[in-house]
Amino acid sequence: MDAQKPDVSRLRQDATTIFHAALTAVDPEEAVRRHLRIEGDTLTVEGWSHDLTRCERIFVVGAGKAVAPMAQAIEDLLGDRINAGVLVVKDGHGLPLKKIRICEASHPVPDERGVNGTLEILKLLEGAGNRDLVICLISGGGSALLIAPSDGISLADKQATTRNLLACGATIHEINAIRKHLSRAKGGQLARAAHPAAVLSLIL
Repeated sequence: MDAQKPDVSRLRQDATTIFHAALTAVDPEEAVRRHLRIEGDTLTVEGWSHDLTRCERIFVVGAGKAVAPMAQAIEDLLGDRINAGVLVVKDGHGLPLKKIRICEASHPVPDERGVNGTLEILKLLEGAGNRDLVICLISGGGSALLIAPSDGISLADKQATTRNLLACGATIHEINAIRKHLSRAKGGQLARAAHPAAVLSLIL
């Protein structure tokens, strides 16, 4: 007896359903909505909570190719509670946001726009106080886009270093280890700049 032929139409339908479910699961905006909640005046995420009635200001900062849709979810959840924000994203990855400014910049080799956007973030965080909340959004590409060279290092130095690391086949972990030591914003320095504000990091 011949084996029963597979129902190709049903297989195609199942494959399409699986494909769309996978896209939804990794969608940056949906990921934030799944994990972040507003319950009354309390912001909660994965067991951590923050009383928004004790919060004077909320700032949103970050960098990466996917932080604009992440920020869109944050704006929908917090609305006018957000006071200001700055994000650095890859060219073509911005979105029209209401309270958060988008700075598009070059990736993976940094440019002056990335420097300016990162300096805006650092300046914004300088004014954060102990009753403020900083929401930091980081996604893939953030290490290349969050660019503020350390003292004595120029943008041209960082560009040349990045090109050399990419050309020699260095892994992303090796590249990021070097970037951290050439930066005023990476390796925990963004959190240091935000001190004494509370910092909530959402990392995709």
